[in-house]
Amino acid sequence: MNEPEQITNESARPESDYSRPTKRDPKGMRTGYTTGTTAAAAAKAAVILMLSGKAPDEVSVPLPGGQGRAAFEVHRSWPMEPAEGVRCSAIKDGGDDPDVTHGAEIIVGVWRLPDGNKGLQITGGPGVGTVTRPGTGIEVGDVAVTRVPRRMMADAVAEGLVECGWPAETGVRARISVPGGEEIAKQTTNARLGVLNGISILGSTGVVQPFSTAAWRASVHLAIDVAYANGLDHLVLSTGTRSEEYTRQLLDLPDMAYIEAGIFSGPSMKRCVNKGIKRVAHVGMVGKFSKMAMGYFVTHVAGNQVDTGFLAGLAGQCGASADLQAEMADAASGRHFQELAQEHDVMGVFPLMCQMVCSEAQKYLGQDPDTDESDAIIVDALCFDFEGNLLGSASTSPDGIPMRSASAAVADGQG
Repeated sequence: MNEPEQITNESARPESDYSRPTKRDPKGMRTGYTTGTTAAAAAKAAVILMLSGKAPDEVSVPLPGGQGRAAFEVHRSWPMEPAEGVRCSAIKDGGDDPDVTHGAEIIVGVWRLPDGNKGLQITGGPGVGTVTRPGTGIEVGDVAVTRVPRRMMADAVAEGLVECGWPAETGVRARISVPGGEEIAKQTTNARLGVLNGISILGSTGVVQPFSTAAWRASVHLAIDVAYANGLDHLVLSTGTRSEEYTRQLLDLPDMAYIEAGIFSGPSMKRCVNKGIKRVAHVGMVGKFSKMAMGYFVTHVAGNQVDTGFLAGLAGQCGASADLQAEMADAASGRHFQELAQEHDVMGVFPLMCQMVCSEAQKYLGQDPDTDESDAIIVDALCFDFEGNLLGSASTSPDGIPMRSASAAVADGQG
């Protein structure tokens, strides 16, 4: 239920008009606010409109954990309509974080509940997803609003009530909708997690940190949790979108089994072990695989560059001449190394690298690769070129990788 790549919502005002975040991270990048914070602001504005008859120009809402407050301009407002309630909207501003919901309009309609009802009831309208599978932390059948945004909305609504002279516990129903939310959701992993027909209202801190690796890791862990909750015991941990697409041609697994772990191959693998997943496949290309073969399972480029000298040494084990090894060691990138290996027919280096990925994965997990442990997780590795051809593969299982076709297994010497 993550919110990756950036889009522009046609109803959004220019950034200078609606964005109010004032914080910047140590690198000078602008922080933003989550869909949950944005929904809380729209809900508070709608309550004030309902009780006072006038929409505010701006509202502020408290952030979780005593982080202060977030201020939003009220983007639009509508008078009472039987099916829609009194409605106000705010624009989601993700700051400098790449986020598909950046610029989306979050609309909240509110109604007073009959006397005797207390607190906030939240429902979903068009563009907000519905949970259809267990494992997300939200009841199946409920609207896709996670725990912290629910609390933020409740606190913001209570503030609006008090500001208008009403008891904070007055019963209110809030209906969230997002114009274009179904289209936005197609660019997320919502459908894979069983969240259908719209985006999720998210945010554990209320604030979006630019390029947040913590948020990325959390979304990967959630995907693993959902897969486990739905009975899957064989998952694919890809380093990127293309390697995942290529793997789908070789492994017969349900959509939910494919997890884009990105740079978090190691933490994702540990999460699988903790959940009792029986088998994981690391899939990627030469650059990331070369790092994993060296034991680096958090593979951010800033943390460790591709070591072409290491790759050249592997090629030497597979018959590369001293001159070719020197040329490989001077390669500009992992892809350049790959091209040299293909040009000089040193193709054995790729299965060898995959074997090392499997072995280092076992070491990373504290398992002895030389000991047959019946309860150890099975680790597979599949390395692709940029056109989707399988360069090599390996497995800790003596039976190899259960691929769709026997010919696919030839690359790792199993066929």
